[in-house]
Amino acid sequence: MDALATTDSIDAAVAREDRRARHALWVALALIVLWGANFTVQKAVFQALSPGGFLFVRYLIMPVAAATLLCLRFGRHWPRVSRADALALLRLGLIGHLLHVGLVTYGIYWSTAFSSSLILACGPIFTLLILHWHGLEQLTRGQIAGVAVACLGVLAFMSDKLFGGHWRAGGGDLVLLVAASLFSYYTVASKPLIERLGGVTVMTYAVLFGSGPVVLLSLPAGLAVAWSDVAWSTWAGTFYSVIISAFLGWLAWGWINAVRGVARTAPLMYLMPPVAGLVAWAVTGERYTAVKIAGAALTLGGVALAQFGSSPRDPVRESPAPVD
Repeated sequence: MDALATTDSIDAAVAREDRRARHALWVALALIVLWGANFTVQKAVFQALSPGGFLFVRYLIMPVAAATLLCLRFGRHWPRVSRADALALLRLGLIGHLLHVGLVTYGIYWSTAFSSSLILACGPIFTLLILHWHGLEQLTRGQIAGVAVACLGVLAFMSDKLFGGHWRAGGGDLVLLVAASLFSYYTVASKPLIERLGGVTVMTYAVLFGSGPVVLLSLPAGLAVAWSDVAWSTWAGTFYSVIISAFLGWLAWGWINAVRGVARTAPLMYLMPPVAGLVAWAVTGERYTAVKIAGAALTLGGVALAQFGSSPRDPVRESPAPVD
């Protein structure tokens, strides 16, 4: 009887885990749709507020959200960190929010929704190269091939803009490449802090430390916006982008990774550029040439080959969520 009861208990536990995994998969797919649509939403919001105006209001909202999360998680006794960790978190805040999010905002404004989503999907390539540069990861032949294929894909994808003289859009893509590399540095630098302090502490403290400089630098643009005349749809888009997509979305993504595992969840991110492209096509009429689609397919294939041609415990596959 005891053995039978134990078997039933194990079967029930496995069934519960299977249900959680299925629920997590549906949540993940819903998030991919939300994130893909967010590129088009952001383009509209940036047109209404200007990129600087959006950054100004975003980083008035984000610290409030971060402080609220800390209070819900820890009450009045927020985690204490050493001076060295505080300096490291300040550095993360400046790189992740002032530089990365700032460049992403202007890059999306100058480029297109589909291009932005695809270029930012190249982040794992930069993470891999940074790890190799620091001697933390040896490149396999598959990874080297993936890097080469992704680079060819990006060149093909951008060729119509560069050869067609669309310098603003092409410049936006280059800015997004720099932004992707900065987040890759954030990924590598934050990993030991997350292991020691926890993901919530690192995310919220980086937001709190990084928000002040962004608000100060975007203050002139923020003051130039006639906030009383801002349409409700723009406010809704801002709330969607800042709270639902960026803040709550990445908290949910952390839960999904915990339930399903990073290795099973990470490939879903490659669905985001196609979703972004479909939404931009349906809403704004964005058009794609055969060369552009082929370049996008090459880029995503190269990134996937480089990321998943590594060992099962490769840090590239265990990277935290983007901060934007």
